[in-house]
Amino acid sequence: MPERRNESRPDAPDRRSFPRPPLWLNLLVLLLGIGGLLWARYHKEQVNTRFGHVLVQQQRTPADVQKMKEELAEMDLTKEALSTELNGRMKFVQALKSEDFYLSVDSKSKKLRFYYGDTVLREADITVGEQASIKTPDGKTWTFIPVKGAFKIEGKMVDYVWRIPNWVYAMNKQPIPAEQQAIAGGLGKYVLLFPNGYVIHTPPSEDSPLKGAKPGSIMVPEADLAAIWERIHIDKTQVYFF
Repeated sequence: MPERRNESRPDAPDRRSFPRPPLWLNLLVLLLGIGGLLWARYHKEQVNTRFGHVLVQQQRTPADVQKMKEELAEMDLTKEALSTELNGRMKFVQALKSEDFYLSVDSKSKKLRFYYGDTVLREADITVGEQASIKTPDGKTWTFIPVKGAFKIEGKMVDYVWRIPNWVYAMNKQPIPAEQQAIAGGLGKYVLLFPNGYVIHTPPSEDSPLKGAKPGSIMVPEADLAAIWERIHIDKTQVYFF
């Protein structure tokens, strides 16, 4: 009867045909596997970050542009005014895909909106200064056309001492004083300055001869402009008027 080999004997021959890999090699293979998984995840996140705006553009642009076309079709604009309006709106659509703070002024719905990307952080009712042509008895004329387009803020003032221009008295049918007056808060406590004399301002002080919005410009409630004031920066914050 053949003898049965005792597998537990220390001197029994090893049946394995390959030696056991060392522990350090097993750990190395494990670490390489984990590293590969982490790299794949990182690479996917980078691709999403880098090309995510392309997907957003594809999803957003058609509807936004269609809405813009419909609104422009309802407006009675000259060729030059249409070009200005279209330019401002196209830049606004691009801003929706950014990661910046900016403002939009919607004259039709009479709303000022403070955005971060495509998220509205604050919305306020506004008063739009009407188009006006003001004349003095001696024939001097000032013409104000509502602001349209995309602009960066040129200046921001708090408790601005406003030197009252002559057109204010002419608009109010008042005699023009011999000396120009200066009134603190004459344009309101908070004032944002834009090219060609346009402004976004809060309600003028009681002492100001200007009552309401400056012609062609925008008046915003003081509490709303104060709430976003620190997020508004000269030559950086973009404002879209349409």
